[in-house]
Amino acid sequence: MYQRQALALAEAGRRVTVVTKGTLGDGSTRWAQGGLAAVLGSDDDVALHLEDTLVAGAGLCDETAVATLVSEAPAAVALLQDLGARLDLADDGRPALTREGGHSRDRIVHAGGDASGAEVTRTLVGALTGAGVEVLERTVALDALTSGRGDVVGLRVARATPEGALVDAGDLRAHAVVLATGGYGQAYAAATSPAGATGDGLALALRAGAEVADVEMVQFHPTVLWQGPGAAGQQVLISEAVRGEGAVLVDADGRRVMAGAHPLGDLAPRDVVSATIAAHLAATGADCVFLDATGLGAEFLARRFPGILAACRAAGFDLATEPVPVAPGAHYACGGVLADLDGRTGVTGLFAVGEVACTGVHGANRLASNSITEGLVAARRCAALLDAELPADAPAPARPRRARATGAVDPAARAAIGVATSRYAGVVRSAEGLTELTGALSAAPRLGDRPLSLAAVETTAVHTVATLLATAALARPESRGCHRRADAPDTRPEWQVRLAHRIDASGHLRTRTVQLTAPGTDQTQGVA
Repeated sequence: MYQRQALALAEAGRRVTVVTKGTLGDGSTRWAQGGLAAVLGSDDDVALHLEDTLVAGAGLCDETAVATLVSEAPAAVALLQDLGARLDLADDGRPALTREGGHSRDRIVHAGGDASGAEVTRTLVGALTGAGVEVLERTVALDALTSGRGDVVGLRVARATPEGALVDAGDLRAHAVVLATGGYGQAYAAATSPAGATGDGLALALRAGAEVADVEMVQFHPTVLWQGPGAAGQQVLISEAVRGEGAVLVDADGRRVMAGAHPLGDLAPRDVVSATIAAHLAATGADCVFLDATGLGAEFLARRFPGILAACRAAGFDLATEPVPVAPGAHYACGGVLADLDGRTGVTGLFAVGEVACTGVHGANRLASNSITEGLVAARRCAALLDAELPADAPAPARPRRARATGAVDPAARAAIGVATSRYAGVVRSAEGLTELTGALSAAPRLGDRPLSLAAVETTAVHTVATLLATAALARPESRGCHRRADAPDTRPEWQVRLAHRIDASGHLRTRTVQLTAPGTDQTQGVA
């Protein structure tokens, strides 16, 4: 979503520099299969979209933020079309609408059948390229630059060589730094996230003095193609839009897995479906369940889900002719840098939009296809805020100080971190397992005096995220949304709170609880 924000600022006459450790089109957005949730149907209204989001969020949503999102979502879709997005259209020429888990109406806009994210990315990259914005590709943000009073005033960056070494590229001064770095799915051994989703922005923000919240709320997608217990890296996702069109989850004997588990059956919210599958696997000892889409027909699947059909076939499975093996996989971070929907964090000069931010829209569990919509809405709002509030002159040349840095972690620890996080902080957690995880993370070897590399930057970010995740999950003794504790299976009303974390001046992690006292209102309750 950084492309949308950079484009808006450039159109307003602002000087913008985009820093990306990959290339301009990289990121999680282009992998999105489902689409964008927006109220466009005649039988729908924003109150229903609001209610569906709040129900999915399991009590941790900021209702004001959600209300803003659902009311501005239709305009975000219209803007995409104005920029040239080729959305799938119905016979009347309006965007075709489908349904996904947790939605009470058809309100998912898609493109290319199951290539919605790719089309959004193509549209925004094309528009940004034509706007003449400076883009620094294969450039790594090492740390924020801060002033004497703690304001963020730029970035320390380095360029990555093809071998992964880092070459110091100096300091970039700026009136504002906007993080749009995505989530941290790669903290797990296997996830649907692309390789670059290592939590870099969250770790950088924490070192710069910002708070992060709801890190324990990692959503597991229930239908990730199962390719064996040793599968690692980015996995094949099968969108729940396939279930929205009529596919069902079955076990090895053909019995419906979701029968009686939820009124919406196979289209229950993702946390419910993932938890139901996890319980079924634990009870039966099976490694996976199966997604049966054979009833949809080969012709329909080829037209509606060409990418998914091809990905399954490339892995040796034919979605059109057989039930394919699936299991829950790490997918989406509901938490992140504590920010509002305008991107403001608690640190002056630092902003966050998209999956890296915790705006309260998703609460304890994301409603399907709200994420790209949120990114577009937040990017537009943040751009408008920056254009209105930032000075027009160049940043002052005074030399800033660099943000506090923690010791880098040895890249040799990367695989072990992912395995431990997957084992102990998966769909179902426990105090015993989380304690094991914190112990394993504390023993991770450090880089020492060896040169910093891209692998070390990413491993350090993954280690930071996993540590926060374990700390927060251990501190929340209940089951809520996508945080499930085997040793605390009930949802407890006194834990309808946000857990926010920061690093204090002495380098220690501090956690506070933020009570959600009324719709859209937070109130700090205490410090742990």
